[in-house]
Amino acid sequence: MSDKKDLPPAAIRALAEAEERRKKREAEAKAMPKELGGRDGPEPVRYGDWEKKGIAIDF
Repeated sequence: MSDKKDLPPAAIRALAEAEERRKKREAEAKAMPKELGGRDGPEPVRYGDWEKKGIAIDF
């Protein structure tokens, strides 16, 4: 990635806002209780993975 000094002010501001959103999302994910007996990996709904081994999962 190029040095931040080379970017226009709007791009620097956008990168800072994205970093804030990323930190907020990570903090919210840590605050959620651990699901017992759930699937491993990323949230299946987010990625459209609605089945496991050919069987539909009820969320």
